[in-house]
Amino acid sequence: MRAPASVKQDFLKKWVNGLQLCSKAKQDMGVLERKKAIKLSADIAIACTRNGRTHWSRALIANASKQGDNKVLVGHLLAPECERLKKASMESTMPSKQFRSKKILKKSCRARRVMMKRRSSKTPQVALAKSIATRMVKKRTQVLKTLVPGGEFMDDISLIQETLDYIMFLRAQVDGMTAVAKASEAAIRK
Repeated sequence: MRAPASVKQDFLKKWVNGLQLCSKAKQDMGVLERKKAIKLSADIAIACTRNGRTHWSRALIANASKQGDNKVLVGHLLAPECERLKKASMESTMPSKQFRSKKILKKSCRARRVMMKRRSSKTPQVALAKSIATRMVKKRTQVLKTLVPGGEFMDDISLIQETLDYIMFLRAQVDGMTAVAKASEAAIRK
């Protein structure tokens, strides 16, 4: 894993480059358009900082490029890394082959039946508490899947890993944007 300082520096370079491209693309922007351009360039910069190696970074890029206005801008922002990102996304979408023999499948079904019999013999309070806990975990997992870009296509384990990675990069994004805001305030006061 990279040091947070290098992540922030890499993000800032790419974000400033994105902002410059946005300002060149549209000279006369309103407040709402400027807000969208800042968010778009920040999202693309943070996704490029992660080098398209995660589901959330590829999902951010895909979501940004879906909008018709942004396609050209996203293409310019991703120009140097576009080929590598395309290859990474193609590799991740290829289905992995899983083979199971019938014997293994039958054994797992038998084991499942035995476990169900054992569970039914437990006290009702323990079973009730366990079912409530299971439902709470499922609900929280569904909420998490909506928060992380591309989360709806992940299994639970990779969702946790991707969420931790996404949080780290969002923190770097916030720290970088805060530093830019403080620097611009200091420049205005002088």
